[in-house]
Amino acid sequence: MPTDARATPEFFDRLTDQLLLLRVQAQQHFRPLSPDVLNRRPSPSRWSVGQCLEHLNIVGGHYLPEIAARLNKAMAAGSKPADTAKSGFIGRRLIESMRRPAAERALTTPQRYAPTGTRLPRTVTEVYSRQLDELLRLVLLARQVNANMVRIPNPLMPLLRLRLTDQLEFLVAHIQRHVLQAEAVLKGLEAKV
Repeated sequence: MPTDARATPEFFDRLTDQLLLLRVQAQQHFRPLSPDVLNRRPSPSRWSVGQCLEHLNIVGGHYLPEIAARLNKAMAAGSKPADTAKSGFIGRRLIESMRRPAAERALTTPQRYAPTGTRLPRTVTEVYSRQLDELLRLVLLARQVNANMVRIPNPLMPLLRLRLTDQLEFLVAHIQRHVLQAEAVLKGLEAKV
């Protein structure tokens, strides 16, 4: 099975930079929103900004505790960082699908990850910010272990266990995809004013 390999420090530096940018965007674009703007949907078939963030919170709620547990286990076992961060075939395909523009390839959200609320409180932005902080913390911890050897089970397909490197990169790409979606909703709302 072929793998893509990148120098471990550069791989984690890139993820860290992307997460720091997402934190700035969250503070500047989403945190100041009123509940009305947060919950306004551009159309009945499209999510509001709040629903985009709630979806990310649901996904983070599934993955972040599992990643933390697997990292703690690897650290307790004395795992040491590898020189290269590798990516598996399936992980690479999932990441690439997440990076394709939504206009080019829309993805269907599994029901268990779909946003539940239509009137979300502003706390959805606080939870999103806290989860970004937690993911950043986990990326920093992942630098200390051989992230190629840590496997993260997929909640939808438990037999599918991605490398931690792939899972972290997938989560960041997933967040970026939905932040772009939320920002497009905001731009559309501003254009109507």
